[in-house]
Amino acid sequence: MSQYMNLIGQNAKKASLEKIDTRIKNKILKRYASLLDKEKNSIIDANAKDIKFALKKRLKNNLIDRLTINRKKLDYIRDSINKITKLKDPVDNTLEKWNRPNGLKIKRVSIPIGVIGAIYESRPNVTSDVASLCFKSGNAVILKGGSEAMNTNKILAKLFRRALKENKVNENFIQFVGSRDRKMVDFMLSKMKDYIDVVIPRGGKNLVKKVQEFSTVPVIGHLEGLCHTFIDKDADLKMAINIIYNAKLRNTSICGATETILFHEKIVKKFCNPVLKKLEENNCKIFGDHVLNKHYKGKISTAKEKDWSTEYLAATVSVKTVKDCEEAINHINKYGTMHTDSIITKNKSTAEKFLKNVKSSIAMHNTSTQFADGGEFGFGGEVGISTNTLPPRGPVGLGQLVSYKYEIVSNGQIRK
Repeated sequence: MSQYMNLIGQNAKKASLEKIDTRIKNKILKRYASLLDKEKNSIIDANAKDIKFALKKRLKNNLIDRLTINRKKLDYIRDSINKITKLKDPVDNTLEKWNRPNGLKIKRVSIPIGVIGAIYESRPNVTSDVASLCFKSGNAVILKGGSEAMNTNKILAKLFRRALKENKVNENFIQFVGSRDRKMVDFMLSKMKDYIDVVIPRGGKNLVKKVQEFSTVPVIGHLEGLCHTFIDKDADLKMAINIIYNAKLRNTSICGATETILFHEKIVKKFCNPVLKKLEENNCKIFGDHVLNKHYKGKISTAKEKDWSTEYLAATVSVKTVKDCEEAINHINKYGTMHTDSIITKNKSTAEKFLKNVKSSIAMHNTSTQFADGGEFGFGGEVGISTNTLPPRGPVGLGQLVSYKYEIVSNGQIRK
């Protein structure tokens, strides 16, 4: 195993040193997109084997849904790659430049990170998304997908390597670890710091926690998406009903779903019934504090302390009353996970206070937390969401998969 993994690491390091012209990068991505069209039947056949394996292992239905690839999903994957093709190359851009009195001309220029290790579960589209984003940003990537999607991931990676080979570019920009052995993940995290520059985990809480605890290389990722929406005293009722419904129930299993709703105490009586009734009518379970229990006329359970720090990832929500925006901010900064938090209000100064003071990587005003997504930000997809305090933060797309260097030009100056 160590020989196999070290070889993958060496190959990735070597590939990452090669500079690829933007025109060639885009040509390869377009070819990859066309191969996904051409090989649709082979991909769906490979996916059928994975589904059979998943059913045999009695995986949950939601995991099988994520795993399943059909023609419609393949079209979506292809379109996502074509969008990345159209985005500006993030490498070798002058980020800023200035001249110094000492005679130095200084430029800060974007460069690739190097080698990225991606560890993920279930969704095979992560293979194509991450491979495309890493390649366009000049990085080599080592992909370790979940055992349940082995066959689908293999063919998606193989087709990318084919596109690279056809264009006479090092195939090892994209490498897939073709083993179900979980020890491969342990090896990547603990024994490959000489090869891998950063690890990006995408998956459930247990996977991300393991990666964050055991990795000897830097990690970009988030453990939980405990997102909040605060309905201020100056909120529009109709807007609040629509946003809360979307933020909680559009897709309950994504990390950008709202898990806690905060009501300003001055609008609880007027707002709680219409806002929460729409959730309850759509089979959402509600846990509320004593104020909500008193005013809400529908079915509600009493919230416990643990509810304020629970990411449900289901049709369940916790609801709390706060006395003002400041208390809402304090609650979010105490219980939140610095993912995505939103305020609903017509008061611009209150909104500004909220946006500037919540510690979230994404702070929103008058919109749904479900917009926490690289595609929605115009990044052409993402390799994940980062809640790290250090950059990158929020959706990690093309522009976040680069670092920078300083290029300094002089005319023979020496330091006094």
